[in-house]
Amino acid sequence: MTTTASAPVAHPGSARAMAWRRRRAAAGQFWSDFRRYPAGMTGLVVLAVIIILALLAPVLAPSRMLDVTQLLDSPRYAPPSLAHPFGTDDQGRELWVRMLWGSRVSLVVGFAATAMSMIIGTIIGIAAGHFTGWVGGLLMRIVDFFLVLPSLILAIVLSSVLSRGVMTIVIAIGLTSWAGTARVVRSQTLSVESRDYVERARVLGAGHWHIIVKHLLPAVMPLVLANTTLTVGSAIIAESTLSFLGLGDPSKQSWGTILKNSMDLSAATSGYWWYVLIPGLAILLVVLAFTLVGRVVETIVNPTLRNR
Repeated sequence: MTTTASAPVAHPGSARAMAWRRRRAAAGQFWSDFRRYPAGMTGLVVLAVIIILALLAPVLAPSRMLDVTQLLDSPRYAPPSLAHPFGTDDQGRELWVRMLWGSRVSLVVGFAATAMSMIIGTIIGIAAGHFTGWVGGLLMRIVDFFLVLPSLILAIVLSSVLSRGVMTIVIAIGLTSWAGTARVVRSQTLSVESRDYVERARVLGAGHWHIIVKHLLPAVMPLVLANTTLTVGSAIIAESTLSFLGLGDPSKQSWGTILKNSMDLSAATSGYWWYVLIPGLAILLVVLAFTLVGRVVETIVNPTLRNR
């Protein structure tokens, strides 16, 4: 009697489990590399503190503290002191309360606008690099058009045409800041397209969707992630600029709106320096923190910078 060797049993989901293990190992290695950069860790800690404070704004500073009808006895234009840590504004509202609530709008706009910009830029960049012929050429002409067009001017026009609100600012920033990401993604896509495993997949009959999802998208995501952290700071500056120009939602607190109020009251020339300095420093601090984190992420995911 002859015995036949039993074939190994394939366990469902084993390939997926291996993929998840590789991703966890890659994430662990990324975190280990990131911790080696003090500048990146400093920026990450600053961002974590600001985000936590923004989330706890309803607890630390209830919305009634912004109600001017309940602040009749509060002093106007009180300078920073123990009683008023950041000073007060022209209506007696504590500036630290306005800054706390304003951080929520500024961060939400920064993250949401960046997410929209990254999605549009990634899709168009991969499509421009993967598809040849007139399709890729047309997409690149669109990218070039948005690159040479002043994004701030276009954002101002969109904010003026659409109804004022936080979502309008998100749309205006997201629709005008994706071209740089698209060009970076296209360059990486062209590099990946020339690799052997992509050519092998194409020869074996893989379609466009399979190549884009399985090969191109995972290859460009590290650069997209690095570009995202850098773009959030630019989006926060753009939101502050639009709000400063009076194109934001006047019913919402944001750092740009606080600067707009200080400009309307000539705070800088009237001696109310805290009204201008504090929101300006907050914007500078957040943008610097995002830049520090973004530079470190870019250094880790970019082999050329990492070797240097």
